[in-house]
Amino acid sequence: MKIVDFKCAVIGKSPIVRIVTDEGISGYGQAETWKPYLKTHILALRDALIGEDPTNVERVMLKIRQRGGFKPWGSAVSVVEMALWDIAGKAANIPVYKLLGGKVRDKVRVYNGAIRFPLADHRPEDLADDLKKMMALPEGFTIIKQPIGFHSPMKRAVKDFYYHEPNASPFHGALDRGPITEKGLRHFVDCVAAMKEVSGDRIGLALDCGPGWMLPDAIRLVRMLEPYNLLWVEDLLSGDYTPWVNAGVYRELSRMSTTPIHTGEQIYLRQNFKELIEGQAVNVVGPDPADVGGIAELKWIAEYADLHSILMAPHGTANGLLGLAALIQVSATVPNNFIAFEYTTGDPEWWYDIVEGLPQQIVKDGFIDVIDRPGMGVDLVPEKAKRYLAEDDKAFFD
Repeated sequence: MKIVDFKCAVIGKSPIVRIVTDEGISGYGQAETWKPYLKTHILALRDALIGEDPTNVERVMLKIRQRGGFKPWGSAVSVVEMALWDIAGKAANIPVYKLLGGKVRDKVRVYNGAIRFPLADHRPEDLADDLKKMMALPEGFTIIKQPIGFHSPMKRAVKDFYYHEPNASPFHGALDRGPITEKGLRHFVDCVAAMKEVSGDRIGLALDCGPGWMLPDAIRLVRMLEPYNLLWVEDLLSGDYTPWVNAGVYRELSRMSTTPIHTGEQIYLRQNFKELIEGQAVNVVGPDPADVGGIAELKWIAEYADLHSILMAPHGTANGLLGLAALIQVSATVPNNFIAFEYTTGDPEWWYDIVEGLPQQIVKDGFIDVIDRPGMGVDLVPEKAKRYLAEDDKAFFD
């Protein structure tokens, strides 16, 4: 089998890769919904792929892996990797999880980081009401992650939350960073207390906190949060689009509190998790398969983290329905340090009409059944998807 063509189209807001083979099998991969600008970057990999056997996934990846970087630039390589696995599974007529060593669970737990409601404000009662709504969702999530502090409009909506002016950059993930005020710190903790009043021990509550916290403030915060038994606090010091790891500083934070510390969504490749894991710098790692280099890369990190008693909770919001399929396949295979992966939805809503392989109710009681269809298990339906192609992408399915 040989790759004879390599295409990328933006469908909705998501860059979609199609790898075409001489045996009539195509593999698909989806980058984050927020990254339509990656199309040119993705297509720059084309010459390295043509003529290769896509079922030799690692051999192909060795040709392109050096062309990625920390979020968002690892996405181009990651989306190719997932499309290669899709082909390999379809060629063997088996689900991808069997190619990754087989599943260790029949259903995978997910946490809600994607289904959101508009907030009236950022007072404690507003966040408590928001949590009530998420707990009432038909998906029955057992874990919910709430954006808060620097990872939310709270830094602007709460007067004097911290000692600097918010960053004026138009880019998502621009690093607002600075010392927090006593008022801001107490407001944050009051919001957590209000949410825990609602949730009790019925769900696991996690917080997406930054990045942006200075180390002394982060230490004060996680100590103040200890009574609330949070599942984790995420990206206090770095994360999202920050192109570094800061393992040494995370280690200082983690050793000062029993509140579990989580990071990793922006990190590209296993090598950049090495110091975090070996140094016990965090309690939970959360690579995103659409940024870290793909699903095999994520599984390697999960295995290595497990050897060091570090938990795994993969990131995934905005990875779309093809990305959801990839997360299901790999999460079925990782060790029992797995907590849950971040649920991702179709955006726009019509995405659910242009794919096949998903059940009518995807999440039941906080879990998704592992999909047993060949490849990633969720496939585009060309006849339905064509209507959403832009003029310059009309030949995507030809």
